[in-house]
Amino acid sequence: MGVTARRILLASTPVGPLGSGIGGGVELTLHNMVYGLGLRGHHVEVVAPSGSLHVGERVHQVDGALQVSSQTQDRDALIEMPSGSVLAAMWRTVSDIQGEFDVVINLAYDWLPLYLTSYLEVPVLHLVSMGSLNDVMDAALADVAQQVPGRLAAHSLAQAETFPDPAMFRIVGNGIVTERYDVQLAADAGAALGFVGRISPEKGLEDVAELSARTGRVVRVWGMMQDEAYWDRIVAEHPDARLDYRGFLPTDELQAEIGRCAALVMTPKWVEAFGNVAIEAMATGVPVLTYDRGGPAEIVVDGVTGFVVPADDVDALARTVGRIDEIDRAACRQRVDEEYSSLAMADRVVGWVDDVVGAVSVPIEA
Repeated sequence: MGVTARRILLASTPVGPLGSGIGGGVELTLHNMVYGLGLRGHHVEVVAPSGSLHVGERVHQVDGALQVSSQTQDRDALIEMPSGSVLAAMWRTVSDIQGEFDVVINLAYDWLPLYLTSYLEVPVLHLVSMGSLNDVMDAALADVAQQVPGRLAAHSLAQAETFPDPAMFRIVGNGIVTERYDVQLAADAGAALGFVGRISPEKGLEDVAELSARTGRVVRVWGMMQDEAYWDRIVAEHPDARLDYRGFLPTDELQAEIGRCAALVMTPKWVEAFGNVAIEAMATGVPVLTYDRGGPAEIVVDGVTGFVVPADDVDALARTVGRIDEIDRAACRQRVDEEYSSLAMADRVVGWVDDVVGAVSVPIEA
């Protein structure tokens, strides 16, 4: 069956270079979209801050001052850009080269790309990476939905439902390059738990520390140390917790380490748009223990690929630790292969693109 070859330009997050870890899940999403779209025969280039790793056919490296991440701002905060903004420079680049592409897909949660949607000649689509965080952003997203319907997508229904009008989003999920993840059908003898994410308050690491203290389990922690004061406070307030911080690792090293864990723990204090680390863990055969909050609760099949407990209920979370052995680790990987591979994600994204831009370009073999 033939498919239409698309020329796709991805606009990355302006909070940090690709590969730095500052962009969190957006970086992984972009890498895996590039891979899946490339396998399907589409031409993909990326616009990103200088210092980014090479992905796709080309990365257009852009200099400028990095943007402050939105999750650190208050809901009524004004939209600001630093002097010499990399965000503004990135979208000047997008404007300059747009004629070489069929579509631009923006992965940044920022006001400027939304505002520019109606002014660029090529269709601009927005894969929104966060739930509702800012009133000005909510209004900008609503404007796009009204002016050019169909241009907005979210990773999960839970994410979309944080906004005033969830129906303005197409749900596209996410995906990973499953070939990069090795299934490990048994945990290490120590049966340590794992936690992966930025060390910052919205990730709820204090609940993980409390879980460790209550169960006596070691928790291996991986992620960028974004808020060292927060980490120090958790360690001081939970002296019985057995937290083993192991730093930020690239995907190939991280997946091997996660696979040795008995389970991955997710305790978000905000609505995670998706929860890439959940599918990363499941791809290695590791079940996921998560709060019923945000995307992770949609990914995990309760009792099959892990357990979903009421949000902020550490007691309920602790009870699931004793049930980890009920989970078939092979079933965890199967779930990812079927629903969350990079190819599955690419097909959902291309279906979205096709609906927006129509059938163009030259048919190629799938």
